[in-house]
Amino acid sequence: MFQRNFGLSPRAGLAGLLLLWLVLPARAADHAVILLYHHFGSDTPPSTSVTLEQFDRHLDLLANNGYRVWPLARIADHLRAHRTLPDKVVAITVDDAYVSVWREAWPRLRTRGWPFTVFVATDPVDRNLSAMMSWAQMREMAATGLVTFANHSRSHDHLIRRRPDESKAQWRARVRADLQHAQSRLQQELHAAPRLFAYPYGEYDRALRTLVGDLGYTAFGQQSGPASVYSDLLALPRYPLAEQYADLDAVREKLQAGALPVVRVRPDDPLLAVDDARPRLTVTLQPGGYDPDTLACYISGQGRVQPRWLDAAHTRFEVRAPRPLPAGRSRYNCTAQTASGGGWLWYSQPWIRRNPDGSWYRE
Repeated sequence: MFQRNFGLSPRAGLAGLLLLWLVLPARAADHAVILLYHHFGSDTPPSTSVTLEQFDRHLDLLANNGYRVWPLARIADHLRAHRTLPDKVVAITVDDAYVSVWREAWPRLRTRGWPFTVFVATDPVDRNLSAMMSWAQMREMAATGLVTFANHSRSHDHLIRRRPDESKAQWRARVRADLQHAQSRLQQELHAAPRLFAYPYGEYDRALRTLVGDLGYTAFGQQSGPASVYSDLLALPRYPLAEQYADLDAVREKLQAGALPVVRVRPDDPLLAVDDARPRLTVTLQPGGYDPDTLACYISGQGRVQPRWLDAAHTRFEVRAPRPLPAGRSRYNCTAQTASGGGWLWYSQPWIRRNPDGSWYRE
């Protein structure tokens, strides 16, 4: 409820109340939901694709339920400036710039007048691979003002991995050059290159996060959850949508989720030590707004695990996988109901584990 006095007299009547309703701002929120797609259609890998029927249903769900589709950069600006967002703000993002974006997603989004952002790995485009959009197609889309193209690296490499005998300084120089080349190609071809970056495969560690921050980017991962005033601007979450996780009920649940008020996590580096297969995550919350009795965490491939509260005020908890995480990418997803019981709050912590001998896993 608004507590401000807008100067309406008791005699203002219905007309005055209607005027008040018109001048009130939209209900505020501390978060926005960012959706992540890759392919559109049934002839591409299901693990990174949504069917056209699924995508149409997603768009209808947004349109029929009062969601506001904003440009991603606008959301990032609000979070960076600690400005509140209206309720029901959503951004649509697509990684890799596959040609199905131009053939299938673009006509549907253009018809609705909705903005979206495509993160482009520039080398596959420069090689004119048939699976990718062309620069000409991207220029056509960008000319409408609805589509933003941003940096997804030059190589789409596993950027956190050092090459054999590569020093940390050499790794930094190589990755910096990779990102700067991609930024330059976007500027050359499209005459615009916002400081937005999506980590290839959603992989980042403390060193890469620092490098990306030094280059002035706002960065996005692939861990689930709303992007909120509590989120790290160098690892903002997005909800990945693919066939298995893209049915209408699942998408509705994601759109309706709020953000757990996470103010600190330890460890804060997703890359695990070789001998740490069961990371112990400690989370500190801003008190209030959540029901501590409903807190639960879900471990990739292991199901639900009950976290342990560390203080009587229910502001700190820890959770640990009961079994070793596999090599590759995993997550701890933690949720709790709002204090009012009217919805769910979400936080996702990504992990990256190498093989037990320290070598990198294969995709």
